[in-house]
Amino acid sequence: MSEAHSRVTEAMSISATAARRLNAILKGEAGAALRISVKGGGCSGFQYAFDIERTRAEDDFVATRDGATVLVDPVSLEMMKGAELDFVDDLMGQSFQIRNPNAVASCGCGVSFAV
Repeated sequence: MSEAHSRVTEAMSISATAARRLNAILKGEAGAALRISVKGGGCSGFQYAFDIERTRAEDDFVATRDGATVLVDPVSLEMMKGAELDFVDDLMGQSFQIRNPNAVASCGCGVSFAV
C-alpha cells in the first residue's frame, strides 16, 4: 500500500452501505469513481459536490472499500479529515451523506456546512 493511499484511509473512510450503493451505481462503468469535492456556497458556507469521474489527477487522494473508489482533491480533503461517506435510505429518501467531524454547523437540509 502506498503512503498516499494509507493517509487517505486515515483521512476519510467509506461505510459498507455507501460502498454497496456506489458499486451498484457504477456497475458496468469500468474505471469510474465517485469524486467528492468541497465548494464554497450554501447557507452555511461550504457544500459537497458529487461527480462521477473516469480520470484521476496526480494529487488526488483515493479511498477504497469493497471495490468502490472515492476521489478527493487535496484542498477538499483538508476540510474532510476523519469524515465518512455513508449512504442513507430512510423515509426522507436516499442519499449519500458525509459524516464530517470538522463541521461545526450545517443547514437544516444538511447540504451545506461550516468549519
